[in-house]
Amino acid sequence: MSFLFGGRPQLSSAEKIAAAETEIEMVSDMFNRLTQSCAQKCIPPDYREGDLNKGESVCLDRCVSKFFEVNVKVSEKMQNEASGKQGIHGSIGYGM
Repeated sequence: MSFLFGGRPQLSSAEKIAAAETEIEMVSDMFNRLTQSCAQKCIPPDYREGDLNKGESVCLDRCVSKFFEVNVKVSEKMQNEASGKQGIHGSIGYGM
């Protein structure tokens, strides 16, 4: 009955597991895209050493930082748009 008063409905165990699996898939996908993108930009394919040199290390650090910064901005924008749409759809029919 919590959904009648604006609360979130309780999720079943199967729904919680599905949500957790989806979240793990999203995080794994983000990590894979981050790794592929930053490695492609910062590490030459013909490397000669087992360790990163200073330039590669700095490049990777900046790339990862920018990747997460953009990810946060995109997430915030999507959440704002989703909450705006919920506000519009939630107020239809209740303004009488």
